[in-house]
Amino acid sequence: MSSPDSAFDTIPNEVLEQIAFYAATCSPTGPPSDLLSLLLVNRRFAAALSVASTSYLYSRIFCAKFDADAYKRRLGPQATTAPKLAAELARRCCLLRRIRARTDCYVGKVPLSDEDAGRMHEMLWVAYLMMLENDGLNERQLREYAHLDVWLKDYWFDPDGASCATLAIKDNGWPPNNELSAVTMWLFWFLLRPEEYFLLDEATFRTVISILKLLALGAHQYPVSRPAWVDFLPEQSSGRLPPCYADYPPLVPPPLAAPAVLSYLSLAPRSTSTSETLEHANPLVPSSISSRTRMSREWDSEWKRCRSLAGAEAPVAGVSAGTFPPGAMEGIWEGLFTYTEFTAYAALLSGAPPPTLHKSLVARHQQTWRLREYHLLVPEIIDSENSNTANTEKYRPLTPGDPLRAYLPPGLTIEYEPEGIKVQEPSRPGETLYYRSPEPAQVTEAYAKRVREILITGEVRSLPLIAEKRVGTDVHTKGHSAWGQFSLIGRIRPSDGYVTLSKEYINGDRGKWLYRGYLVGDVHGNFAGRWRDTLSPPEVLGYEGCFFMGRRR
Repeated sequence: MSSPDSAFDTIPNEVLEQIAFYAATCSPTGPPSDLLSLLLVNRRFAAALSVASTSYLYSRIFCAKFDADAYKRRLGPQATTAPKLAAELARRCCLLRRIRARTDCYVGKVPLSDEDAGRMHEMLWVAYLMMLENDGLNERQLREYAHLDVWLKDYWFDPDGASCATLAIKDNGWPPNNELSAVTMWLFWFLLRPEEYFLLDEATFRTVISILKLLALGAHQYPVSRPAWVDFLPEQSSGRLPPCYADYPPLVPPPLAAPAVLSYLSLAPRSTSTSETLEHANPLVPSSISSRTRMSREWDSEWKRCRSLAGAEAPVAGVSAGTFPPGAMEGIWEGLFTYTEFTAYAALLSGAPPPTLHKSLVARHQQTWRLREYHLLVPEIIDSENSNTANTEKYRPLTPGDPLRAYLPPGLTIEYEPEGIKVQEPSRPGETLYYRSPEPAQVTEAYAKRVREILITGEVRSLPLIAEKRVGTDVHTKGHSAWGQFSLIGRIRPSDGYVTLSKEYINGDRGKWLYRGYLVGDVHGNFAGRWRDTLSPPEVLGYEGCFFMGRRR
């Protein structure tokens, strides 16, 4: 009679791998812990199912547990071989267990060692990259198994949270603004479900709002762009590898201001009455996008922005870094902007502590924009006749201008044509035609490669005031309202997709204002950032507020 071990030895390796795959994936979330029992049956099983023997099996388990489409699409075949996917599976499972244990979200009595701090840095970077690659599986792992959403709530808002936000505020300081702050605020936005925060008790919710308010409205502490907004063609920064030890290129996260603004404006309506909240325009949170699209496609530009900010991809001429999808701003947008009392904001610029902003009155206005996007296009085929300098001069983008005027060169004239706009720059002979953008769904990859520059024009309609508290003065808006009408014109910065729009009132003496920010989400996302005055020189901190705009739904 054969022994049990000899009976097991008769199982073909192909069948054994199928059994192992089923054991590893029978639970959709969490590490493949059921596989361990199979490895402990005997030495033959352990040898046959080792990573060294069958890395292909573990790469299949990776693709069943995590979203792999964007991972493969962005890193390419050389970075996604079976051995590398198997190694990535082991690393991610270890980091998910670390998040689940919640050992890093609080300030400990003993400072973290360099090794633990590096491990925490790696853990958060991996989670951030997983959300940029998310098509559903990654979010389930982070939310349902690792409970990263709970981790982030404690990290940012607990009195002992490792972000040190509440500790800094107690000392009349501002929450830290560093790489971890940026990564964790982006993760907070990716995983935010406002309805869960609306169920918090009043004291806890007030803490959440007070911290987000500082990050969203404290423009002098948390810039909305990197590199500095004053440069249209900034020098390339020197990037470094994220602490992932995989095949990712150098990456730098965008600043925390945009997700902080979106998070704040998603939760702030709770402070208004029910009727006002129903009329409120709210940002479209990423968790609500999943039913509409393959979510990783939403973050292709965000991924490329991280690369560009690290100096990994330099735009050749125009928006070739892929950080802004052509056609994305075309259409009707609805949203709101906020402003604080001017005297309170002036005090902040003079060094006043955070309580000044906490006590400041904040007003919110709804507004609607109708935007038109125009593209400078190179020919589909540039032959030898069209490739000389004289002919290609007309495909050169405009000269960088004053950042307070949306980088447009002085003396620029625009003439509207049926197919687009003719642009005349005084320092250059002739006119340049910018073609009207097709509908976003009609912008092909081949078309996008032809785009050398993007200009935006628009008109705006502002809606009645919605305020957290009564304010003494109104601030500047537009449309058929008491504040007058204004127009918009702007330009896209090629290196990082930074959108800058100049708002100028048509009638009255209300001046010019500047809206600056990023498009967060390529198809179903939001345009978020800050507006500022144009009387203060660009190198000087000015009067600013935050805003978001979303496509009409």
